[in-house]
Amino acid sequence: MFPALIHTSTHLKGGIFGVPRFHKRESQFSIRTPCKFSFQPAYVDMYSLSRRRKILSQEKGFRYRNMASQNMEKLESNVAIIDYVQDVPLSTSYEVAMEALSSLIRQKKRGDRKGIGGKYGKLDRMRIYLKILDLEEHMAGLKIIHVAGTKGKGSTCTFCEAMLRESGFRTGLFTSPHLIDVRERFRINGVDISEDKFLSYFWNCWNRLKEHETEDLPMPPLFQFLTVLAFKIFVCEQVDVSIIEVGLGGRNDSTNVIEEPVVCGITSLGMDHTEALGNTIGQIASHKAGIFKHQIPAFTVPQVSEAMDVLQENAQELTVPLKVVEPLDSNELNGLKLSLSGNHQLSNAGLAVSLCKCWLQRTGNWEKLFQIDNKEANLPEAFLRGLSKAHIAGRAQIVPDLSSTSSSCISSEVAEASGDLIFYLDGAHSPESMEVCAEWFSSAVKENNLSSSLVSFSSHDIESINKVPGNGYMQHEKFNIQEINKISKKILLFNCMDVRDPQILLPRLVSTCASSGTFFSKAIFVPSISTYNKVTSGTSVVPSDISSKDLSWQFSLQRLWEKIVHGIDTDSLLEKSTKMDGAETLPRRQFLYEDASNCSPTDGYLACSAVIPSLPLTIKWLRHCVRENPSLRLQVLVTGSLHLVGDVLKLIRR
Repeated sequence: MFPALIHTSTHLKGGIFGVPRFHKRESQFSIRTPCKFSFQPAYVDMYSLSRRRKILSQEKGFRYRNMASQNMEKLESNVAIIDYVQDVPLSTSYEVAMEALSSLIRQKKRGDRKGIGGKYGKLDRMRIYLKILDLEEHMAGLKIIHVAGTKGKGSTCTFCEAMLRESGFRTGLFTSPHLIDVRERFRINGVDISEDKFLSYFWNCWNRLKEHETEDLPMPPLFQFLTVLAFKIFVCEQVDVSIIEVGLGGRNDSTNVIEEPVVCGITSLGMDHTEALGNTIGQIASHKAGIFKHQIPAFTVPQVSEAMDVLQENAQELTVPLKVVEPLDSNELNGLKLSLSGNHQLSNAGLAVSLCKCWLQRTGNWEKLFQIDNKEANLPEAFLRGLSKAHIAGRAQIVPDLSSTSSSCISSEVAEASGDLIFYLDGAHSPESMEVCAEWFSSAVKENNLSSSLVSFSSHDIESINKVPGNGYMQHEKFNIQEINKISKKILLFNCMDVRDPQILLPRLVSTCASSGTFFSKAIFVPSISTYNKVTSGTSVVPSDISSKDLSWQFSLQRLWEKIVHGIDTDSLLEKSTKMDGAETLPRRQFLYEDASNCSPTDGYLACSAVIPSLPLTIKWLRHCVRENPSLRLQVLVTGSLHLVGDVLKLIRR
């Protein structure tokens, strides 16, 4: 069995001056009825999981039995019962849970508006799901900070979580999407929920919802299920505060089942998800303002006038005290740096500070915690620690690829003579976020080239980077004069969903970088590994078959790139088949060293861009390039898709 590991009590950490603080819980938390697990076997829909069953039935540790009883008549007739015994390999049972989650995906790709049927609307269904899971009466006790927005809502939530955790509270953080593993969406005290706890909570929710499945009340789609699962986890884990990021929009989002948040926040608004939210900034703002609740305080950042007017109108209708928060003044950080890089993070940090102050005040904790050390104009020390420690993967994140120089199969002499491969990861996928990404990348490569001319990584650095991934900053300790002679080349590794508009994204990226004096030597277009209709984990098998990969979208991106950067019309050149032969999968040897003058469409070759049919093959090729040339430093910007960023992180961590 997977035991339910539930904390029965929580004490706040020592205060700023080392004085212990204690937070008295509401009496309703003395008994957690929704957390009494029955540990019944997990009922799994075999129509969705039949392929998985064939595989797992041959694996040690699983026993499948067909059962028929009166208690199961309300379920589908074809049911598999997976008996979780103590010797079940955890990773394998976790993959079964991923298959079950995948069966909840109704859409084949993003943008599909397929309904799920039944007689209830989304939020009515959500309320029923909460009632089935005995969570309804516990929602107010979660003391929620609810955050919507187009850009920066994940960063704002992460800042909030870090500041309140550093203030001594047990925190729950729910964000989306995940990059590598679905457990990233559920953080307890700043740490992803463990596999065993996830499985316990997951199957408990799955079984109870499955038992109540009817034609009128189908199983929830993926995000709705993950949302109720988050509430389940946070109630059972007895968190003091839950920070909840809206998934899409706000008014009709699954998270808007929250009726009594402590405070709400709206981050910067822009044009994204227009197929669902509308084609004007005003329509989008209306959806975001849908999370406002009667007389509950709300905060937002400066917005364009059309958006701000809509937010204020919605606030007035609900008697919501809406305050506009200016970006945080860097002087308030007392010499510290925000852990998340980019000037735009000052806006997110300012909003997060206001949300946390309001939360502390409305829960009666502000004066208890900060009456000694805080003045209105100063940030508490706990806030400063949180702002300097918060971490979110895949947003303005710099990850040196250590395997290119530290692989066990490479001799020490070869490792020392290898070049550098550094990935700059940002999941920007809207015009506004792409511009911010370009500004960050331009600044980061200049800063890192300057520091790398003086230093390189020591073995201590390598160990530290493996343990503590950084957002936007690289730290070096060991001087090495050889680094001065490195030849830096900036590479774009790009993909985006076909519901995005690359004719807006790519020009915005190129022009913003160029305005800062940053130019890409090469661009590589590659399909992501992750698919919209499948949930995978960090240990999921990476597909190796690339022979039938449809690369028409990647070739269209390459055509657009050549027109933007070089004014080259490659339509006739790239009218060949979008399925590549093995000999054509990688650029030729001199690709990285050729300049634009070598582009020769008449010869059927482009020297400045390439389509590679496999991301693992691309990473392997980049690693080979730096191993082969000790004087080479490849600075690879990975952007356009959070799926792509997550896939790269997954590959370079293996």
